[in-house]
Amino acid sequence: MTEWIVERLRAAGCVFAEDEARLLIAEADTAERLAELVERRAGGLPLEHVLGWAEFCGLRIAVEPGVFVPRRRTEFLVRQAVQLAPSHPVVVDLCCGSGALGAAFLAAVPGAELHSADVDPAAVHCARRTVPRVYQGDLFEPLPAALRGRVDVLLANVPYVPTEAVAFLPPEAREHEPRTALDGGQDGLDLLRRVAAEATAWLSPGGHVLSETSEEQAPAAVAALVRAGLQARTTTSEEATVVIGMRPSTKG
Repeated sequence: MTEWIVERLRAAGCVFAEDEARLLIAEADTAERLAELVERRAGGLPLEHVLGWAEFCGLRIAVEPGVFVPRRRTEFLVRQAVQLAPSHPVVVDLCCGSGALGAAFLAAVPGAELHSADVDPAAVHCARRTVPRVYQGDLFEPLPAALRGRVDVLLANVPYVPTEAVAFLPPEAREHEPRTALDGGQDGLDLLRRVAAEATAWLSPGGHVLSETSEEQAPAAVAALVRAGLQARTTTSEEATVVIGMRPSTKG
């Protein structure tokens, strides 16, 4: 039964056709539904949009059409955040997209108080299926004022693709994910600089902000955090680079 599906997906350029075929078969309850899913995938729609979910940190995260698909490499950022979190932390997930990072953090740190925000109405609608307290607006703007100075962990998985590089992204991202979730400005760090500029006012003493960048962008990203008054460093895995800023506990 899977042979025709694998052949159709391979012809469409799907590298992991066998794995995708198994997922599509498991998702469909009729032959007609299966054929529909296969054609949607073969037509270039991201697999996660076809399935309606993405796996992230062992969770199934609802992903609706037009919403940024969480990348598995970003699980590294979540793991770093979990290691830095105090007990019962206040957590903010900016540019939350589907809400994947916040959901993974809540699963790993019971008792956390999570607040999420995104500028895209479609993302906000999607994230509200997964996590509580999701606000719509630009970066910190929609957050409750009562959070100022209380945020222990700030997840800021902001877009960091340079504007000119967006055209070279895979069609799945370029054509089916919102530009606002991809384009980070001329050098890819416009959003990160904006986050850094305001982070100190929102972080608790000793609180951390974490953001993913490319390896090449990391020095400039660290410099942006330092200019904003944060202590900053970089940590890497085989697939991801994360910059971490900390608000000093005391002056000096």
